[in-house]
Parts: sequence; structure tokens; C-alpha cells
Amino acid sequence: MKIKQLIPYLLLWGTQALSALGSGMTSYALVLWLYLRSGSALGTALLSVCSYAPYVIMSIFAGALSDQWNKKCTMLVCDLLAALSTVIVFLLIKADALNAWHLYILNALNGLMNTIQQPASEVATTLLIPKNYYQKTSGLRSFSQSLNSILTPILATALFAFAGIDAVIAIDLITFAFAFLTLLLLIQIPENNGSKQESEKLLTAARQGMAWLRDNPLILTLILYLGCINLVASVYDAALPAMILSKQNGGETVLGIVNTCVGVATLVGSVLVTLLPAPKNRVKVISFALLFSMSSENFLLAFGKTPLIWCIGAVLGWLFIPLMNANLDVIFRSSIPLNMQGRVYSCRNTLQFFTIPIGFLMGGLFVDKVFEPLMAAQTANSLLVSLFGENKGAGAAMLFFIIGIVGVLVCLIFNLRLQKYQWCENTLSR
Repeated sequence: MKIKQLIPYLLLWGTQALSALGSGMTSYALVLWLYLRSGSALGTALLSVCSYAPYVIMSIFAGALSDQWNKKCTMLVCDLLAALSTVIVFLLIKADALNAWHLYILNALNGLMNTIQQPASEVATTLLIPKNYYQKTSGLRSFSQSLNSILTPILATALFAFAGIDAVIAIDLITFAFAFLTLLLLIQIPENNGSKQESEKLLTAARQGMAWLRDNPLILTLILYLGCINLVASVYDAALPAMILSKQNGGETVLGIVNTCVGVATLVGSVLVTLLPAPKNRVKVISFALLFSMSSENFLLAFGKTPLIWCIGAVLGWLFIPLMNANLDVIFRSSIPLNMQGRVYSCRNTLQFFTIPIGFLMGGLFVDKVFEPLMAAQTANSLLVSLFGENKGAGAAMLFFIIGIVGVLVCLIFNLRLQKYQWCENTLSR
């Protein structure tokens, strides 16, 4: 297999990764902007709630549209509308008129565009990649995501501190323009002839995706497993800025360092994915990676008192996540028929990601309304203070302890259930 067959995919991957870096910097800077003005974990968590809510609600129908629409045109239109929302934020900032509610509305628009674009992008990726390159290209995607995780907090924090949030958004728009023009002018995405069919009602197509999942219980169980993990992970995402920005030895720079450690860990994991041979049982790899992540990072964040311990937790929690993602990706792409991928991926998105806005909302509420007031009411020599610290941020630390326990229990329960599917081992090892 000659590498030139991967050139269209590599062009798409590289430019989209660059655009994702710009978008990630904007999202990161907006979290800083909002939390520094409001001091509310719930307020910043609502940014993600608004992004994911339309994504979850509409995803089950988006795949049916994706299977019928031209993939390239769908991606271009969605990218353009998402960029328009970023331009609106930029203009509001220049006019000194940006408010939190503006961000909530625009994040909801971005979430809707991502809902339609994501299944089209997944199918386009499948069409551009030779089958025997699935695992290695999944490693490339994890590599770019990891590199972005490293660069996003560093670049966003630096630009935010020295040039303001409008400079961050300007970089976002420049990277978008580069990716948009590359896709428009240089990349041809083949249409899947096998998927050409008469337009069908959205509910009918969505039912077809759900019916396929019911007939494939291993895939459905993996999706539900990831849905529960996403609930825990989104509570984590809501609590992390609240803890580190509030702690006496924390702040914006420390939050950036911890997030950079996440990126470094996933970068190393992505390199491992590209170098390691295919495992004998991909399901076992997924189960191990998630259990290791849930049983390490949350507890170190809960009990750690210094940035060094938080960074170690970030590394341990994210080191094997690219390995998990790559094996999950291979299972999905190898198992789902190409002409069904749009609608099945959309059903997957609804089932796997509907817990994310719930988790962000729960995380913000738990920090602001439950655990911070609980810790504020403790005496200086109490057991809870000795475990989780005092002052603002201690409540978020206590929440990390709770989600650590929940995460481990989720992994143990689903790992027992997945043992029923050991007969799939030979199929999934290919």
C-alpha cells in the first residue's frame, strides 16, 4: 500500500487539526474569561452544556441526513456557520458588549453544526482511508488531539494574558480559513455508491440505526459503557477549572500546566498506538485503559495538595486513553457497514454523549451548591479539611474523590458484562 493513497486523508487530517487548535484556544480562553468574571463553576459549565445539548438531541437524526447529503458540502457549510458564530463573538468583544448569554446561544449554534458535521466527517474519513490503515490513522488523530491538548492551554493562556481574548479569536479565524480553503480546493471525497438511496423519513432512518445496534449487542454495550464514563469525565471537566483556579497554589498558569500534562500523556499514548501491533482482544484493551484512568487521576486530584501531584494525576489518567480510542475506532469502522455508518454513528453520538451536558450541569451544581458550601462549613481541624484542604477549591477536590469511586464502579460493572462477548475475540483482533 503506497503512502500516496493516504495523501487526501493526511491533508484533511492536518488542516482540520490546525483548525481544531484554533477553536480549542478560543474555547479555553472563553472559559477563563467567564470564570474570572463570575467565579461560578456552574456558569462556565453551562458553556459546555449549551454546546452538547443540541448535539445530543439532534444527533440521532443527523446521521440519516449525512447518509443522503454530499459529505464535503456538509462539512464546508457547517464549518462556515460555526466560524460565523466566532466572528460574532469577536465583534461583540470589540464593541465591549459580550455577555455570558451571548456565549450560551453561540455555543448552542456551534453544537448544532457539529451535530450535522460529525457523522459526515466520520464517513468521509472511512472513504479516504484504506482499511488496513484504520489503526494507524486513528493513532494520527489521537496524536493531533494530544498535540492540541499540549498547545491549547499554553498558547491560549499566553495570548489571553498578553493580547486579550480577541487575539485568540483572530488566530482561530485564520486557522479556520486555511482548513476551509484546503477542503474546498484540494480534497475530493468520494461518494459511497452503495449508500445511494431514495430519501427516507428521518425517524425511519434513525430507527434503522437503532435496530442495527440492537442486533449488535457488543457495540451497543461499548457505547453505553462510554456514555457512563462520559458522565464521570464531564463532571471532572466542570470541576477542574473551579478547583485549580481557586486553590491558593493554583491559578491560570497552573491550570494551563495541568492541561498541558494531559496533552503530553495523550501524545505519548498516541505514539504507542501507531507503533504497537493489533492486540489479540481490543475489548480487553478498552476495559484496561478506562479502569486505569478512573482509578488514578481523580484520587490524585482529590488528595493532592501541590501542582506536581495534579500533573502526575493528569498523566496517569490520560496515558492510555488514545489506546482505548484507537481500538474502539477500529471496532466501529470494521463492524458497521459503510452505507449504515452515518445513521449508526449518529445513534452512537446520542447514546454515548447525552451524558456529557448532564455531567457538566451536575458538576457545576455540585461544586457551587453542595461541596463548596459543605467544605466552607467545616472547622479547621476536621477530617474533611485534612483530606481535601480548606478555602475555595476544597469542595471541588472532594467531588473528585466521589467521581473517582463512581468511575471505578462503572468500569467494574461493565467489564463483567463485556466478558459475555469473549466469543468476539477473534473478530475484533483483526
